[in-house]
Amino acid sequence: MTVSPPAQVTAPDQDKPLTGGVRAGYALGSLATGAFGTVPGLLLLPYLTDNLGVAAGLAGLLVLVPKAWDVLINPVAGRISDRTVSRWGARRPYLLFGGLAVAVLFAAMFAAPFGTGTGASAYVAVAFLATATAYAFFQVPYVAMPAEMTDGYTERTRLMTWRVAVLAIAILVSGAVAPIVVQAGGGGVPGHRWMGLFVAVLIIAGALGAFLGTRRAPVGRVTESEPSLRAQLAVVRGNRPFMVLLIVFVVQSIGVATMLAGVKYVADHVLERPEDGPTLLFACFVGPALLVMPLWSRVGARVGKTKALVLASLLLAGGALALVVAGSVPPVAAYAITGVIGVGYAGQQVFAMAMLPDCVAYDAARTGRRQAGVFTGLWTAGETLGLALGPGLYALVLQLSGYASSASGQAAVQSDGARLGVLLGFSVVPALLAGPVTLLLRRYDLTPDRLASVQVTAGDAADDRVTR
Repeated sequence: MTVSPPAQVTAPDQDKPLTGGVRAGYALGSLATGAFGTVPGLLLLPYLTDNLGVAAGLAGLLVLVPKAWDVLINPVAGRISDRTVSRWGARRPYLLFGGLAVAVLFAAMFAAPFGTGTGASAYVAVAFLATATAYAFFQVPYVAMPAEMTDGYTERTRLMTWRVAVLAIAILVSGAVAPIVVQAGGGGVPGHRWMGLFVAVLIIAGALGAFLGTRRAPVGRVTESEPSLRAQLAVVRGNRPFMVLLIVFVVQSIGVATMLAGVKYVADHVLERPEDGPTLLFACFVGPALLVMPLWSRVGARVGKTKALVLASLLLAGGALALVVAGSVPPVAAYAITGVIGVGYAGQQVFAMAMLPDCVAYDAARTGRRQAGVFTGLWTAGETLGLALGPGLYALVLQLSGYASSASGQAAVQSDGARLGVLLGFSVVPALLAGPVTLLLRRYDLTPDRLASVQVTAGDAADDRVTR
């Protein structure tokens, strides 16, 4: 495998649909992205506050800083993969080696070799930073692949539907089963060690599945890319549809991550069901995605991706706001409301990720250069920053409301103010993040007709150059 300046690829024939095997193989990579994107946001903050005795504010900082690093490293990973030449293509080597590195480092993150206290918190921060770095070199090439596998506007939605379906399964299995593994492993630090190994196995399965399953995926041929990262970033800034979509997705990711960070706290202190509450809440959040995915595909085909994204986002935000009553209604009502949120979350994921390759294809037609890695590097950097800011924001709410940490492996009894903070951080804060930002989508004007027009114009220009 080598890295050379002209290592970007052109897209294959847009009229040729992908095979079911390629779609399924690519989707398997979401076992890795789903597990890594979910479990730290769900369990790392309570692991620090209720097992290692780290104060809520410091714990939030420890969760935030390693992922904030991705803002810097993800674009670099994208540019490196853009310029990689290997017999496996530009992206697939990173699926294998990056994915295996993520698995090993994730298990190490929960190994707790220094017990509790300052040493333990420093170890978690360093291990999380290393894991986030390895994850950048898996996720960025993985997310870049759809723009190079097909130029079909509808085919991208179909591919993303497969991916989000597997993503939902990965999130459900990792998020719902991980707390069970912690309890089955004895709880506390020992239980989290077993959980780290369990999630590592999921990540390995996803990495190997994506690497092997995409071996027959179209990858196109090498063409010229922008000569420098600065030039590439300038091109990104000139792509208004991408910038609008990126801002909306990042802000909504913060909201979703804030909610995920609060699952265990709400189960412990609001619903008062510490044993089964986290698993049930999480299952209600993710489970509906498996049922409504075909429905969202039909909605998108009928009203368009942009309107469908707005609809899904408003459903997500409205459900989150309704959860403010979780402390005064039976737990089953809270679970039902969480299910409504899950329906909105499924649509928000499908359409945002289906619109991203459209933006990349639009840029390729506009500039004559395909550099999916740069766009997906910024995209994944924004996403991982959002997933880090969510727990950090939730930790700040806990800190301000007076949440008491514990080093016993069991959550401490909390004051009324702290319980209110637990609830507000889980409901009102995510609603305010996920809903109003959709107003920006009025500036997203990349319709199928416009994209097709730009691609035809670019094709005519290329033909003229060939003729001359």
